[in-house]
Amino acid sequence: MSTSPQHLYEFGPYRLDTAEQLLFRDGDPVPLTPKAFETLVALVERNGHLVEKDELMKLVWSDAFVEESNLTNNVYALRKTLGQAENGRGYIETVPKRGYRFTAPVKELSAEALVVEKRTLTRVVTEESVADDWPRQAMVGAGEALAVAHVPAHTELRSKWLWPIMTLLAVALGISAFFIYRSNTTAPPSQIQSIAVLPFKNESGNPEVDYLSDGVTESLINSLSQLSNLSVKARSTVFRYKDKAVEPQAVATELSVQAILTGRVVQRGDDLTLYLSLIDGRNGNQLWGQRYDRRLVDLVALQNEIGHDVSQKLRARLSAGDEQKLKKEYTSNPEAYQLYLRGRYHALKRTFPETLKAISYFQQAIAIDPSYALAYVGLADAHFSSLAANRPSNEFFPQARAAAQKAIEIDDTLAAAHAQLGFIIFWYDWDWGASENKFKRALELDPDGADTHLFYAHLLSNTGRHAEALAEAKRARELDPLNLRTNALEGSFLIHAGRTDEALTRLHETMELDPNYFLAHLIASTGYIVKGMYSEAISEARRAREISGARSSYSEAVLGYALAKSGREVEARSLLEGLLKSSAERDPYNIALVYNGLGQHDDALAWLERAYAQRSPGMVFLKVEPKWNSLRSEPRFQDLLRHVGFAL
Repeated sequence: MSTSPQHLYEFGPYRLDTAEQLLFRDGDPVPLTPKAFETLVALVERNGHLVEKDELMKLVWSDAFVEESNLTNNVYALRKTLGQAENGRGYIETVPKRGYRFTAPVKELSAEALVVEKRTLTRVVTEESVADDWPRQAMVGAGEALAVAHVPAHTELRSKWLWPIMTLLAVALGISAFFIYRSNTTAPPSQIQSIAVLPFKNESGNPEVDYLSDGVTESLINSLSQLSNLSVKARSTVFRYKDKAVEPQAVATELSVQAILTGRVVQRGDDLTLYLSLIDGRNGNQLWGQRYDRRLVDLVALQNEIGHDVSQKLRARLSAGDEQKLKKEYTSNPEAYQLYLRGRYHALKRTFPETLKAISYFQQAIAIDPSYALAYVGLADAHFSSLAANRPSNEFFPQARAAAQKAIEIDDTLAAAHAQLGFIIFWYDWDWGASENKFKRALELDPDGADTHLFYAHLLSNTGRHAEALAEAKRARELDPLNLRTNALEGSFLIHAGRTDEALTRLHETMELDPNYFLAHLIASTGYIVKGMYSEAISEARRAREISGARSSYSEAVLGYALAKSGREVEARSLLEGLLKSSAERDPYNIALVYNGLGQHDDALAWLERAYAQRSPGMVFLKVEPKWNSLRSEPRFQDLLRHVGFAL
């Protein structure tokens, strides 16, 4: 993309120079990747006007074919960098399915202001370039200073004082230049306080080893997250970069971290080699690198060694408690550990066939080491994942609860176990107090647990404590900014709080991260239903159903409800018939939803009562789901609210 060398723009506290490719905030330079900068220029130059996605991609990537996700990642990075405008809104507006609009007032500076600005920039660039060749710059600077001093001097005085003045100026400027040079070298900060561990690359030539490279990455994230003075980006955020060619410095800017840790894994039979590299997020230079050659049976000890080495290179001040956390082993059996890593690898794919594989691996790990608390947490999570597979609650929730309780029995300090148990109690036992106690205990053990903050937000939102819920959701997003589930559920919590327009904005931003994330489309459908925009609601529900396929009968239920409310009763009843034919496998809560959309309240209440008897997870939404507003005055509905545990 080419930009005019004569344009200088101002908006809010920012100044954008297209010639120098610099963005300033209140006079300070703001780091941006080249493509993010070009995206910003394209939007600013067309401020107030819609810029179609195709047009933007042609402007920014005129010489290459790239996927739309590159553009959405750039827009996401810009939003994170720019923050909010004075009116509290973002600078960049999303026009769903079309493109973007820069909404802040933009002023283009006059030619006179441009000349002054160029002079200022020239001085700044000259001073900053001292680091590249400071002796020469020092002499040039001395000469310039001498020329200024020369003007008012008499010839005799000049010849007498010229060389002493020149020498002193040269020395002074040389010393200044030296310190500027030193400040621009690659010495790390005295203590790195934030880091992102990018997914380690599997360079074994065998995709079956992916479980190992992913597992080592996750284990290291979990280990470093235990350190009290270090902020570590969560797994779900960093794994969005898996198998992508990224620049560590650009990732550091996007995630607002000081350092990036990268790694490569090579397994050949029983031999294992790991290559680690710690990158300075300020300039992309390597701060530290190390190669580890071990046997596969030494994997547990190797994980601990790497965690300790990395923490030392980060210059973290390790307390005695931190040292103990880094040394902690959940199992000393290498075979059990590898089985656990395989279980996590399959569990995180979040499909029912993969979940079954994960359950098997966790059970094998537990059989080898019955005291392996983390394996029990993995087993609880895998059973819980069956929630998305349309299985009856009593087939998987009791197993999930038993596994989480066993993990706590083995190790009461395991935050993930308390958080998992709290979420299970929320969905299945409907004991809000007990659930909240578990979340509080988990956050006491790990204040930066992103999932725990999100789980707690879910409980708070569904019980009507909206301000607290949104605060927890915001914290979860800060800790795990690229997590699709976190971003989408924040939209749901905003709908529950009556802030539907904000919810739709959040959901569209989530779709920008991944246009094919079905939950964002599904929740957006509810948002449009609340606004009475049924055509848009139907479109989003269809898209959610298309993406999720047979995984979610709730997608069909929301679509049926939207069709019914829009007056398309024949289509709604056709969809309802399909749900009824497979009612033995379908959640009765979803059938009740379609009946309610059709205005058949008695049938809706009958199916809700069946859902209560079967402990349907959907019942946790009874208090805040706006689709039930038409039934809130019904005595039978109020009885259901009391039975589930909601105060009227």
